[in-house]
This record gives sequence, C-alpha cells and structure tokens, in this order.
Amino acid sequence: MSRREQVLYLAAAWCLSYPDEELVGRVPMMRAALAEFPGAGADFAEVLDRLDSTPPLELQAHYVREFDLGKRHALHLSYWTDGDTRRRGEVLGNFKKAYRQSDILVDTRGELPDYLPMVLEYAALVDLAAGRELLSRFRASLEMLRFGLLRDDLPHARILQAVCATLPGKSPADEQAVMRMAGYGPPTEAVGLDPYDPRLLPVKGA
Repeated sequence: MSRREQVLYLAAAWCLSYPDEELVGRVPMMRAALAEFPGAGADFAEVLDRLDSTPPLELQAHYVREFDLGKRHALHLSYWTDGDTRRRGEVLGNFKKAYRQSDILVDTRGELPDYLPMVLEYAALVDLAAGRELLSRFRASLEMLRFGLLRDDLPHARILQAVCATLPGKSPADEQAVMRMAGYGPPTEAVGLDPYDPRLLPVKGA
C-alpha cells in the first residue's frame, strides 16, 4: 500500500501545481507510474489529458484563474480552518515543526508550509507516515477543497477524492457535514498574513 500511496501523492502534488513546461513533460511518467496500480489512473485521467492536449498558455491561464485568483480553490490547508487570521501563524508553525522532525531537510522554496502540493510531495518523497498524519489532521480542508472543485466542475476534484480515499474514514456527504465534523465554520479573511501568490514558486519534484 505504501508504494501506491507514494505514487498517488506525488502525482497529485504535480497535477495540483502550476503547469510549467517541466510539469507537462512529466505526464508520461505519471501515466506509467499510476498504471502500476489497477484503477489508480482513472481519477487522474482527465487532468493528465488536459495537460497533454492543451496549449501551455491556456493551461497556465486556467490554473491562475482557478487556483491563484481568489480563495474558492485555495491550496493552502490552513486557510480552510483558520482563514487569514492571526491564529493561522501557529498552525503554519506546526507544519514547519513537522518538516524539521524529518531526517531529511525540507526546502519550502519560499512557499507557505501548508501548500497542499508541498504536503503531498513531502508525504511521497520524505516521510510517508508524517505526511499522511498532516493530511489526516487537515482532512476537513481537503474535503472542503474537493467540494469547491466539484461545485465548479473541475476534474481536480477526483484527484482530491483519490487522496481522501487513502485516509481513514469515509468522506462527508456535503460541506455542512465537513464543518460539523471539524467543529468550525467557514474561514474569515479579516486579519492575518500578507497576500501570497502560490504560482510564483511552484512545487518541483525531486
């Protein structure tokens, strides 16, 4: 199971990252790796097909529109639990602490440490158990993101579904159930961190 999860997490990290030339060049690698596990590629197929067949500038403009401009599909896990509030700093510090406890030095490349592609890459390449623990701890964030992607009919929702399926328990039936499960309401955007642009420093695979 661990090898399957590593492949799935790394493919998810790349598919949720800014689609530069290097990432598009990894599509055959992702297809081949996912093909090792029956059924694993189905949730990635539409995103991979788009990466293969869409002109680069169109791909990049779509990514910026859907993931960078606004918070409807925020890829920073603590946004969904704490919004842009001061208490979010402590949560981000906990991510950094988890990375520091690994035997391998984790380079965040200037990105916030709760950036989902980075967390997935960390789980795939550095520490599977610690990475799964972070994903499990922020299961509600993953589910809220999944519902947002579903609502806007984006194929990345199936990738989030595949990630959630590796974690304990069933996915909630709706967004209200997610919030009841987690014990908090929707995020606020009043006070906290400076604006950020996750596209500027996309995750790169090792």
